[in-house]
Formats: sequence, structure tokens, C-alpha cells
Amino acid sequence: MAGSRLPRQLFLQGVAAVFLFAFVSLYTQIPGLYGTDGILPARKTLRPQGKGRWQQLWEVPTLLWEAPRLGLDTAQGLELLGLLGSLLALGALLLRRLCHPLTYLLLWAAYLSACQVGQVFLYFQWDSLLLETGFLAVLVAPLRQPPRLAGASPCEDLPFWLVRWLLFRLMFASGVVKLTSRCPAWWGLTALTYHYETQCLPTPASWFAHHLPVWLHRLSVVATFLIEVAVPPLFFTPVRRLRLAAFYCQVLLQVLIIITGNYNFFNLLTLVLTTSLLDDRHLAAECSKSHCKKTPTFWPKALLTLLLELAVGGLLAYGTVHYFDLEVDWEQHTVHSRTTFTFHQFSQWLKMVTLPTMWLGVASLTWELLTALWRWTQVRGWLWKIWAAVQLSIFATATVALFTISLVPYSYMEPSTHGRLWTGAHRLFGAVEHLQLANSYGLFRRMTGLGGRPEVVLEGSYDGHHWTEIEFMYKPGNVSRPPPIVVPHQPRLDWQMWFAALGPHTHSPWFTSLVLCLLQGKEPVIRLIQNDVARYPFHKQPPTFVRAQRYKYWFSQPGEQGQWWRRQWVEEFFPPVSLGDPTLDMLLRQFGLQDKSPPRTRSSSNTLAQALHWVRRQLSPLEAPILLWGLIFTVGAIRVMQALLGPHPSWSPAPAREEKHRPAPKDLGVAPAPTNSTSGSQTPRQRK
Repeated sequence: MAGSRLPRQLFLQGVAAVFLFAFVSLYTQIPGLYGTDGILPARKTLRPQGKGRWQQLWEVPTLLWEAPRLGLDTAQGLELLGLLGSLLALGALLLRRLCHPLTYLLLWAAYLSACQVGQVFLYFQWDSLLLETGFLAVLVAPLRQPPRLAGASPCEDLPFWLVRWLLFRLMFASGVVKLTSRCPAWWGLTALTYHYETQCLPTPASWFAHHLPVWLHRLSVVATFLIEVAVPPLFFTPVRRLRLAAFYCQVLLQVLIIITGNYNFFNLLTLVLTTSLLDDRHLAAECSKSHCKKTPTFWPKALLTLLLELAVGGLLAYGTVHYFDLEVDWEQHTVHSRTTFTFHQFSQWLKMVTLPTMWLGVASLTWELLTALWRWTQVRGWLWKIWAAVQLSIFATATVALFTISLVPYSYMEPSTHGRLWTGAHRLFGAVEHLQLANSYGLFRRMTGLGGRPEVVLEGSYDGHHWTEIEFMYKPGNVSRPPPIVVPHQPRLDWQMWFAALGPHTHSPWFTSLVLCLLQGKEPVIRLIQNDVARYPFHKQPPTFVRAQRYKYWFSQPGEQGQWWRRQWVEEFFPPVSLGDPTLDMLLRQFGLQDKSPPRTRSSSNTLAQALHWVRRQLSPLEAPILLWGLIFTVGAIRVMQALLGPHPSWSPAPAREEKHRPAPKDLGVAPAPTNSTSGSQTPRQRK
């Protein structure tokens, strides 16, 4: 593979941007979710057990243990972490000096700390994915080299390979679980006829996508299986153009998901992971073209590469047509498709390929290790060779250890392979599992709402007879309101309301706490529903009664003016209750939601607490999506100004002839690395 300096920089910038989105989005919701008057107060999650300070920190790794030392409660400490994380991520985006391992370590530690007290509102796969990616960024971020050490570090590409392995695990598992779940919608290729309508937070484009022809929806499901199951092994191919084709396939899928669904920062983070498939030649195409003109290509190698590319493309095309029985109907201008394999056949195939995909990872990692070792042999000067050897030993050990750990959650999708995995890998994973260094993934496992989108609608009343619906800012409610665009914000209460609608309210204990907060008129919780409190129907006086109804929603049909949705009442979801109601008290006791330990009163003269309160007061009028998009445009404007007013370092690969005749440093330096690409001449690494 050609050099990866530019992709690594792009990756680090992307990780910083996603951390910024995640921290700002979470910060805006902390009082309503975790504050003293929130749905699930964070202070209840941290109970000192009389253990030593360091043992307590290891078992529950959160910096919020130190909040009392600053005179803050747990929620205030969480706000402080959110603000510091946002500022640190913003700094890493704007200042090159802050793209340092310590910066990303602090970002990872801060987000891990939040997840430890986040409870059900932070139990999403993308939160785990951000933690795993953030820890990899710690290893990918460049260390300051000794001033006389020229060239690139021999081990700089090793941790970046782990990003590609993470992308492979994410995509391959996401494709596999759709079939192992035995979901009839995925097996029948009808999943997308429901997906756009039943996903958590649709966008306006979802309405239009939902009304596309059914045959196109079925063909899109086939394309999804192709991109998620068949294409990911190409991430490790030595053929550069195949790897770039795999990159653009993943980008296409993620961009389409972003357009048709509000999935917060998840798809943006996945796009960040795809940078591991790029190289410097591709990101500096003009320089590469000028270089390629000067370096003749060995034609047998080029011919072999072309034949291999054609063979892989033909195999993918044949497999897609064969296993999904694609047939073009020229008269009706449609494409017919159906699944031709059985669940048993797929299970046998999965059992057969899971272990080989692990060995594929081992082989690819071995090549990276050998490449790094070869680079190390080219370092000039015994002192710098020792320094490079120390770096190589540390990063190689960390890379191999993280790869070994990741095999355990990766193998969850195939139980027999999981059982045969090396016991040492299980022990190593068990020792660090709580740090979320490696996780299992599998998105959109089953398609819900096949008979209509279930939706919970809260209602309030003063007399128990006349009820008023409580409208949320983001989730469907009013049938005349268009679906909003909220990406990259994640309204976590709205998301949990979607999950709650899939079952009885007893499966979502937090819902009882939400009802209690509405009866008590808790403003932080009301702001989760309507940031502009004046738009909340009971802003003057809390309702006496609260209940919830379950509806089924469908997108409106083309031609229905002024309506985006149709809905039908299904059943009562939560019975009418009031403060002191025996039913409400019983549910609170059953779920352990009664507050038996009131919060400690902390001095209001605490300067830090006052500062946090002031910042909250300034930012609370802004809705989270507006705040996030304001930050995005601000960062973009600053980056443009930096590009226009700052120095203009040009990255241009030196021609091979100049490299050949350039005198080597007498005591140090790193030679260009060998490559496993078979797609033509490679760009030599620039020397400093």
C-alpha cells in the first residue's frame, strides 16, 4: 500500500469532529437525562463501595469519581466533561499541535467516563464504536520525533491498520446479522419497503425513498448485502484499485443512509473509518499523475493486476446474480430478485468463512509487521535505530494485543468459531472488556414495524377527561409536520421512545420516571421534549394526569396535501396516573426509581459550579442541531481562513530519479517502505 500520511491526518481530524458532535450533543441533554431533576439522575450510578481509589477507578472507569473533590455533583461533573471534551475536540480540529496522542487519550477517557453513568441513554452501538475508534486514534496520532530523526517512523502504519480491521468487523458483522437473525424482511428482500418509514427518526428524503418502486427496494437490499458481506474482504487486497472500489462502495452506502435517516454521528464515524482504505497517492492525485508519467509501469505486472481485477469483479457479479436470481424484465423495465439460498446453507457458509476471515486479518497484519521491520532496518545511525526499535516494539505489541482482543467479540456472530477461539484471547478480552477497547457490532439486525410504525404518544390533562397531546421536537407525532433533519445530533429521549414503542412500558422502566417528571413539571425534562418551553402545552402548570397511547403510523400517500403521516390508534400504552397514584408508586418501587437518598446540598458559592451554570444559561436557548451546525460552519470558516492566510506546504512525492541520486543522511533516516500493491508504480515517501 502507498504511504498513508494524508489518510491518517484525515482520520484524526474526522475522529476529533465526531467527538465534538458527540460531546456537544450529549451536553445539551445532561440536565434532563442525568441532572438532579432528570429522568435517570447520574448520582445514583456512582456509589462508593469502600474500595481503594485506584481499584474503584479500574472497576468503574470514570473521571466523575473526582467530581466531589471539585465541589460538583455527578451531573455537574458530567457537564464539565462535556464542555472540556468539546473544547479539546475543537482544538484538535483547528490546531495541528493538538493532534497528539494525549489529546485523543483525554477525549477517549472523557467519553468513557460519560458512558459509565449514561445508563440506557448511552447504550448504543455507535457510542461503543466511538470509544473503540477513539482509542485507536491514541495510537495513530503522531508522536514528536527527535529533531534529527528524518523521514517517517517505521511503525506509523501499524495502528492505522487496526482502523481498517475495525471497519471490516463493523461492515461484515452488520451484513451477517441481518441473515442470522432470520428476519423475514431481510430474507425476503423487502426490508427497505419498511425501513424508511419505520426507522427511528426519518428525514424528509425518507418519504420520497419510501415511495420508490418495490423492485428497486428489493434490488437495494441485494446491493446492501453485496456491500456489507462480499466487499469487506477487499479491504485487505494488495490490488490498490480493488481497495479503492471497496472504499467508494462503503461511502455510497453511508451517504445514502445519511440522506434518508437521522443516525446522529454514526454514519459520519463510519466514513471516518473508511479513510483507512485510502493512500497518499489517491489523496494527492495530481502529484501522483505527474510522478506516474516519469516512472514506467512493468507491463506484465499491470496485466496481471488487470486480470485479477476483472476476475474479482466477475466473481462478485456472478455471485450476486446467482444467489439473488437477478433477472431483467425488459418489457416492464424492472429487475426481479429473490434469495436462492437457505438459512442452513448460509449458516454452513458462515461457519466455513468466519475462521478464514480471522486468518485473513492475521496475514494482513503479518505483512504490516514485516513492512515495519523492513523500514526499521533502513534507519541510519545506531542511536536512532535503538529509538526506532523501542517505538516498533511498543506499537507492534499494542497492535497485536488489540487485534487478538477484537477476535472475541468478532466471533460472537458464529458460536462454534467463538468456542474454538484461543483461550488466551478470551482471558485478555475479559480483563479489559469494561474499557470497551473492542466491541461486537450488528446494526439493523431485524426490521420492526412490518404492520405499521409503532409510536408512543404522551398526553396530559387537568381533569382526566380532556386530553392534550405532548408533542416532541423530533420524533413523529403531528401528522402534518414534516420529518426533521437533526444529524449529527442524537436526541436520546426520542430514540428511547422509539424503542419503548416496540414493547410494553414495563420493558422500559425509565418511562415511568419520565411520567413522574412531567407530573412534577421538571423543566430540564420538558426541555428534552420542547427546547422552547412556551411551546410545551403545560408550561404554565404541570398536568394533573399523564397517560400514553400507542399508535401505528404510516407515511402518507402521494397526493395527500398537507400530510406526511397517517396514523391509527392501537391501545393504551401507559395508564392515566397522577402524583400519589398507587399505580405510579408501585411502578416506581418495582423499578427502583424512588429517590431514597436526596442529593447533597453543595455550596452555591462554588466558582466552578457558578461558571457551569452561566454557560448552561447562555447555551440553553439554542436547539442542539442549530448549535452543532453553527459549530460546523464556524470550524469550516476558520479552516478556510487558515488555508488562505497560513503557509502553504505542498506535499509532492519526489521523482524516483531525484531520490536515486539524492545523498542519504550520514547518521539517520528511513528508507521508503516496500508495498504489497500490485497496481502499478508506487509513490516514494517524502523525506524531510
